[in-house]
Amino acid sequence: MPTIDDVKALVARVPDPDPNGTYANLDQAKIEAIGQLVPELLKGGRDTVLGVIDMLVEPGQGNDVKPHFALHLAAVHVTGLGDEKARADFALALASQIGGDRPKAVQEYLIQELGVAGGKEVVETLGKALLDTALCDAAARALAAIGNGAADQFLAALPKVQGRGRLSVIKKLAILKCAKAADVFKQALADEDPDIRIAGAWGIARLGDASAADALLKVADAHEGWERNNETDACLALAEGLLVAGKKAEALAIYTHLQKTRTEPPERHVLDAAERAITAAG
Repeated sequence: MPTIDDVKALVARVPDPDPNGTYANLDQAKIEAIGQLVPELLKGGRDTVLGVIDMLVEPGQGNDVKPHFALHLAAVHVTGLGDEKARADFALALASQIGGDRPKAVQEYLIQELGVAGGKEVVETLGKALLDTALCDAAARALAAIGNGAADQFLAALPKVQGRGRLSVIKKLAILKCAKAADVFKQALADEDPDIRIAGAWGIARLGDASAADALLKVADAHEGWERNNETDACLALAEGLLVAGKKAEALAIYTHLQKTRTEPPERHVLDAAERAITAAG
């Protein structure tokens, strides 16, 4: 079992960062040093990973650039090995430190690395993190990156997510094209928050949900400015998707509505797009 001194000695071998504190410009010598170090770090298993995590501190409480970089290097390396057990073990070690007493900034960083190296084995932990307002956005990004099993966690958390976390969850459900969220997207169109209405609009567009076309057009018609622009773009995207899917009548109904309603100069591009689509579709 590696001692804390062993872990510190490993981390100390991480090359020094650039003068600006980043690793954006690694020379060949540093690349070779990293190539030797990372397998040794992973060889120590869970205890070494936890030892590196113990070196992370809150912003302003010390210099933890090297342990940060060491964990990221390990996450990238273990993901590229093709060894599912090694990857899962590493991810589970990180996940074991989510939801405890560690500083939120440290937990947020660990969640970020789970977005790199995590799999289905950590989605339940990330699902619980969605309920923490300080961690929700990071957890949502990590879950979306993992994909497998993420949608169920989003759907389970949504009724309990607080504040802007709802927006993160709905956006990620849209990114995942979650068919189970079809009603969530429709309901979002009636939300008091314009950002959530827009997220619902894009969820409908990405699903290609023809049954929600009328509701989407109605909400786009009802607003002005940037919200109207975003929701109108979602209408165009829905129509295009429906056309590609062979649902010509449904697509043309959207394009025809936009042709009739987007007649003012600022929306000329929408009118032009609708007319081109109608012509092309015959």
